[in-house]
Amino acid sequence: MSEVVLDQLPVTRLKGVGTQLAMKLARLRIHSVQDLLFHLPIRYLDRTRITPIGALQPNSDVVIEGDIRGCDLAFGRRRSLICRVQDHTGIITLRFFHFSTAQRQNLARGGKLRCFGEVRAGSTGLEMYHPEYQFLDENPAKQPLQQHLTAVYPVAEGVNQQRLRTIIDQALALLSDRSLTEFLEQDNAAPSLGDAIKFLHQPPADAPLDLLASGEHPAQQRLAFEEMLAHQLSLLRLRQAIRQHRAPELKGDDTVLLEFLASLPFPLTNAQQRVSQEIKQDLEKPSPMLRLLQGDVGSGKTVVSAIAALQCVASGRQVALMAPTEILAEQHRNNFTRWLEPLGIQIAWLTGKVKGKARERQLAMIGTGDAQIAIGTHALFQDQVQFHGLGLIIIDEQHRFGVHQRLALRNKGQHGQIPHQLVMTATPIPRTLAMSAYADLDCSIIDELPPGRSPVSTVVISNQRRLEVVERVRNACAQGCQTYWVCTLIEESELLEAEAAEATADALHLLLPELPIGLIHGRLKPAEKAATMSAFKAGEIQLLVATTVIEVGVDVPNASLMVIENPERLGLAQLHQLRGRVGRGQAESYCVLLYSPPLSAAGSQRLAIMRQTHDGFQIAEKDLQLRGPGEVLGTRQTGDVMLHIADLQRDGHLLPEIRRTAEKLLTKSPDRVSAIIRRWLGETDHFSQV
Repeated sequence: MSEVVLDQLPVTRLKGVGTQLAMKLARLRIHSVQDLLFHLPIRYLDRTRITPIGALQPNSDVVIEGDIRGCDLAFGRRRSLICRVQDHTGIITLRFFHFSTAQRQNLARGGKLRCFGEVRAGSTGLEMYHPEYQFLDENPAKQPLQQHLTAVYPVAEGVNQQRLRTIIDQALALLSDRSLTEFLEQDNAAPSLGDAIKFLHQPPADAPLDLLASGEHPAQQRLAFEEMLAHQLSLLRLRQAIRQHRAPELKGDDTVLLEFLASLPFPLTNAQQRVSQEIKQDLEKPSPMLRLLQGDVGSGKTVVSAIAALQCVASGRQVALMAPTEILAEQHRNNFTRWLEPLGIQIAWLTGKVKGKARERQLAMIGTGDAQIAIGTHALFQDQVQFHGLGLIIIDEQHRFGVHQRLALRNKGQHGQIPHQLVMTATPIPRTLAMSAYADLDCSIIDELPPGRSPVSTVVISNQRRLEVVERVRNACAQGCQTYWVCTLIEESELLEAEAAEATADALHLLLPELPIGLIHGRLKPAEKAATMSAFKAGEIQLLVATTVIEVGVDVPNASLMVIENPERLGLAQLHQLRGRVGRGQAESYCVLLYSPPLSAAGSQRLAIMRQTHDGFQIAEKDLQLRGPGEVLGTRQTGDVMLHIADLQRDGHLLPEIRRTAEKLLTKSPDRVSAIIRRWLGETDHFSQV
């Protein structure tokens, strides 16, 4: 049976799988026989040997055999059926909270049982709750034990382990040496795809459980390699397809750029100059730039993006700059207006909250080309936004957007051309994530901070010392410094966050009546947020109580103290972003992490890392270890790296070879590429439909 048939053979062709069960299996993303083969165990049970009852230890999964010595109802907080089983070494109680009359009668008749379950310490001594069991006849040798470890699978409602094992056994019976096509050149050290699948569903009794538990067994690594390869191929094919389109060649003269650089109150760092040159060369080419610009907090990415925008404008094309939040988009508008309007460049402003006549005016400016640069939120890629000649798209804080959103703006190009794309992030991306989630992008890194930036001293203090922290704020503000007080909530609710921030602001007003205190959160109107931020920048507000809306883009050089409440609720990358709001001026700066005891082990580890390092890339690597790729990239991006077998942190060492294999396949065996992607991603590979 060929691989295509296994791929197309519906699970309903297997014995015992009807329409109802097929619908339940679909919840596990199982539709075909091949899907069953790739539905791998999460752990294993050892049913290959019998353990004497006298040798049992609590919290172990074991097989026992023994004679039934009694079966009775027990009445306590819950009625239960208890059955006593004895072998020549000891006795154990089987306890059932859910049982039928027939089950009770069968167990009461005596006989010999083989049971499998978890041993627990109970009120009668050692007990098993709801074990699996079978009656043994006079000759137990006719009922042999399992010859291999027993798989435990991810299940869904209505699909229990035994049912899943039965139908997977049928799928394995259809698996032959030729039924799964090998798309990769065989490495003699690595198992074939078919052998790896058989091994992982039915490992022999002596299989190395430590390697299987850690995901490092060669059979698991063989499958992890191909799964990660499928993701890599999907993104590289996307990149290949986009590169086949034409893009405007942006070769405008440097007159305006030189005027802009002369107006800046600071020189560019070497890193900014290097990255600007990389972008300049990309923009001059007739194929679309796809570049990721990484830079730690405060490294000067915005200036680099302005230089790229000027090159585009000087070539007679428009620029779209998109940010994930209004407060960050507003920050960009303020910077670009201050820098570029004196050079005669018009800037349009478009967010979801710009409505009515004001919206019509902004749309008209974009549509006629009167505005050379449009800045806003995701409102920029709505259908009614028509550009006059879009040449460059700049997307800030890329981790807040998915690949599909990154691609939506490219359709705004004209005359069969698509715009260049510059994607920026101040959240350093670990190398393994950059090589996988962003395989379709070239990468530039600003690895140098502007001169004069000093590290922020970070201290971790219990909330029980809150009044000491309040005094610290009073003293700092008395010396002319400004302070952020950041409120965080674990619930993702703008309303609850706003209420928490308001309550904190009220409490601080009572404790610090002499200080001008401001409040900013996501539920304020844009005009109110802008007014508050302006007052804080101007020094009219000394203490700003805020939610995490100030995470990115807020630049107040005089702010030199930040207090973050409940920092244990945030990821490392977000804490690093928040901390980056201080230390932007010449004064020595501090960040106080005000945690609520008791701290979990993971929370304690996160806060210790924040105290030990200011290196954003090191922090990002630790964040990936602690939280996984979905959390690090953000919920909108998780669909882009939906790995079921591979683990980016554990299997990151495979990525260089995966990258080489992917590029070789795209060049020499393009016919295999679609088959590999379809095998692992199926219908989810919508990014390659370009």
